[in-house]
Amino acid sequence: MLSKKQLEDIANLMRRDALEMTTSAGSGHPTTCLSCADIMSVLFFSEMSYDVKNSKNPDNDEFVLSKGHAAPILYSALFKAGCISNDLMSLRKFKSPLEGHPMPRSLPWVKVATGSLGQGLAVGVGMALAAKLQGRQYRTYVLMGDSETAEGSVDEAMRLASHYKLNNLCAIIDVNRLGQSGPTMQGHDLKAYKERFLALGANTLIINGHHIRDILSALKRAKSSRERPTVILAKTYKGRGVSFLEDKEGWHGKPLNKIELDLALKEIPHPAMPAVSIRAPTLCKEQALRTNAMINTNYQKNDMIATREAYGSALVKLSGQDDSVIALSAEVSNSDYSDKVRKAKPSRYVESYISEQAMIGIALGLSVKGFKPFASTFAAFLSRAHDQIRMAALSSADITICGSHVGVSIGEDGPSQMGLEDLAMFRALPDSTVFYPCDAVSVEKLTELAYRLKGIKYIRTSRPKTPIIYDNKEEFCVGGFKVVRKSKKDRLAIIGAGITLHEALKAHDELKKHKINACVIDLYCIKPLDKKKLSEAIRKSGGKALIVEDHYPEGGIGEAVGRELNDYKFKLGFLSVNKMACSARPEELLLYEGIDSKSIVTAAKGLLKK
Repeated sequence: MLSKKQLEDIANLMRRDALEMTTSAGSGHPTTCLSCADIMSVLFFSEMSYDVKNSKNPDNDEFVLSKGHAAPILYSALFKAGCISNDLMSLRKFKSPLEGHPMPRSLPWVKVATGSLGQGLAVGVGMALAAKLQGRQYRTYVLMGDSETAEGSVDEAMRLASHYKLNNLCAIIDVNRLGQSGPTMQGHDLKAYKERFLALGANTLIINGHHIRDILSALKRAKSSRERPTVILAKTYKGRGVSFLEDKEGWHGKPLNKIELDLALKEIPHPAMPAVSIRAPTLCKEQALRTNAMINTNYQKNDMIATREAYGSALVKLSGQDDSVIALSAEVSNSDYSDKVRKAKPSRYVESYISEQAMIGIALGLSVKGFKPFASTFAAFLSRAHDQIRMAALSSADITICGSHVGVSIGEDGPSQMGLEDLAMFRALPDSTVFYPCDAVSVEKLTELAYRLKGIKYIRTSRPKTPIIYDNKEEFCVGGFKVVRKSKKDRLAIIGAGITLHEALKAHDELKKHKINACVIDLYCIKPLDKKKLSEAIRKSGGKALIVEDHYPEGGIGEAVGRELNDYKFKLGFLSVNKMACSARPEELLLYEGIDSKSIVTAAKGLLKK
């Protein structure tokens, strides 16, 4: 057990590291590291239990640095604890694992990417919830900056943490008064912060963030909270320990030059590093999570079933076989049909209420702890959580996201409810996989495929009932597509997905009456595309293709196909949503936007004349 003096010494040594690292790098945020050094010292060298040789020990206490710009002091703590041996002076250098903001791809002790502020608490909620679900004793600590508490996502996360009684979650807010461009809204008004977090249901404590005994006492009190998460409001000073930096404006994100560094280091004590011994975690019985679930479908061709409903059926099948499968929804589970899991296996369902940002953060935290989260809501509302989704992709998260009620085909609810940008959003993510099934068989098979894949997977589901076109034994693959109609006399290919695939099939039959043969392709996988096979299918269809989608043209299916086939000399036509939609019946809107079967017939004839 380290003494108060030893913990103070470690804090000062980490302050010195942070200053030297950022000066060496020529960039970074040294002053925010200085304000939280005492907190970091107590957390890593007195409070937390973890296996320094195994970052993946499932019983380790978890730490999330939500204020990711304080990365240098996290690296210093990990180095001094014996978790890493990287050269600290490689901070921000090319290919160094010590990046400007924490990234998990090359540093296993960093579980999630941080730096986009306001997101770490929701991730911590997911980790703490995972402990409850797994029956583990570890605690989750989230270090936040005071500026980021202005984000509404923080309130979302804390409400859910209180709702789920996560007494194993402790958030420490480094209230250092200064943001990037000036003082924060509430400055050092800790009573105002306390009222806010009390109202959100948290056990809330105010301390001096530079007094080791205060920090130790608060963390001890946090452990005694029976049913509530704890928020520790630590009053600190930015640039603590250096007279010309402490509580001074204009230093955010500015490393010291060598002269300034020499002056600063003269003011910070340079004791010998105390011998440290990190307390090992409490080991719990390993829970074997089954990961070999399979889906068998039993549908009759031409039966009318919405893909959103079949998505719910697939989740029930997966969660019934694999305890790691968790369904989350944002208070629309009776519309995206994830409520089928809530009814069949309530312990594997997390209601996120209307908190889409928190839902994605929680899903990320659960995935870090070995779960396979399936998060769903209306596709239009996922745009609220785009930053969380983006950061989850940077975290190499294993999350499946389902967006329902896509396109103008939802009908009378009108444009505010229509997902028309979602394909662009998910296609833009690194290493993402994007599925758009057209019937119940394909959505169940693609949901199983998403379950087996790593990374961010997106499944786009529709509101209207659509006929079953596939046999129950049909197989689907990443990058694949299905040629559902073809002949030896095809003059063009019609490429659709979801709703427009069914419109394409109607158009195929109508064109045949006019003695025009067309190949119909179901592009159920939008990303990645197998351009070699797709180009071959178009070549066999006369070298012409008409792409039809219930999505805006920007970032949609047409753009995806056009980009992949840019090197080929094909003649391509595009039909997509180009007008501001309105409330009307689905068939009226498809006609209005020019993506119904009649519009496809007209466009196909026009393309053949070119």
